[in-house]
Amino acid sequence: MLLGLNGAAIALVSAGMNHVLLVALLGLAVVVSFTVERLIPYNAGWNTDHDDTWRDAAHAAVNETFALLSVLALPALASVATVANAWPTALPFLVQVLGAILVFDFGITIAHWLSHHNGPLWRLHAVHHSVKRAYGLNGLMKHPLHQAVELTFGIAPMLLIGIPSRIAWALAFCVAIQLLMQHSNADYRVGPLRGWLSLNEGHRFHHIKWGGEGDVNFGLFTLIYDRLLLRTFSYDPARTFSSDDFGIGKEPEYPNRYMRQLREPFRGLRSHG
Repeated sequence: MLLGLNGAAIALVSAGMNHVLLVALLGLAVVVSFTVERLIPYNAGWNTDHDDTWRDAAHAAVNETFALLSVLALPALASVATVANAWPTALPFLVQVLGAILVFDFGITIAHWLSHHNGPLWRLHAVHHSVKRAYGLNGLMKHPLHQAVELTFGIAPMLLIGIPSRIAWALAFCVAIQLLMQHSNADYRVGPLRGWLSLNEGHRFHHIKWGGEGDVNFGLFTLIYDRLLLRTFSYDPARTFSSDDFGIGKEPEYPNRYMRQLREPFRGLRSHG
C-alpha cells in the first residue's frame, strides 16, 4: 500500500497519464484494504456492521468528492492565492511529492491538535471521534467542514508558493491511501517504524475516549511533529483495544446517523472528552 500503490500513482502522475487511472488504482487499494482486514483482523468484531456502514459510506462519498473537486479547482485557486512561484520544480518529481507530504503533514498535525483544544473545532472534529470501531472507512468519517479546515491548513502553505497540480494529484492519492492504512482493522506490523509513521498501531491510541488519553499521535502521515514539536507521541506495546475504548467519553449517546452528525456540531457548545 505505502510503497507499491503510492509508487504506482506517483509514477502515473509523473508520466502524465489520465487521472482516471488514479481512480481505478484507488479502487484497487480499497479492495486490498478490506480484503486484508478480513484475512488478518486486529479485532474480528470490527469487521461486522455496527449500524454504521452506510453512514460511513456516505461520509466517504461526500468527503472524497469534496477532495476531488478541491484538486480540480487548484489551478483557479492558484491564480488568486499564489504569492510567489517558488515551488522547487527543478527537483525530481518523487522528491517534490515527498516534500509536499511533509509540509501537508505539518499543517494537518497542527489543525488536528487545535481541533482537540478549541471548542468550535472540536465540535466539528467530534464527528470523527464518535466511531466505535477502527476499519478502512473511518479515515473519511468526518464532518465536511472539518475536512475543509484540515485541507486549508495542509494545502495553503504550498498554494502560496505555487504547488503544481500534478503534485497535488499525487498528494491527494497518498492521503487516501494513508487514511485507509491509518484506520485499518488489519493486524499488520511495521516494527520500529510504528514510532515514526502514523499507521494503525499508533493511531488507535488517538481514539481512546477516556478524558485526555486520546490527545496524542495527531499526525496524518508521520509522528515526527508529535515527537519533536508537540511532545504528544504515545505508544504502549502491551495495550489492546476494543469498542469500549472508542467513542466520546462525555457523550456516549452521540448521534449515529449521517444527517444528524452534520447538524450536531451546531447544537451548542460541546466540551472535549
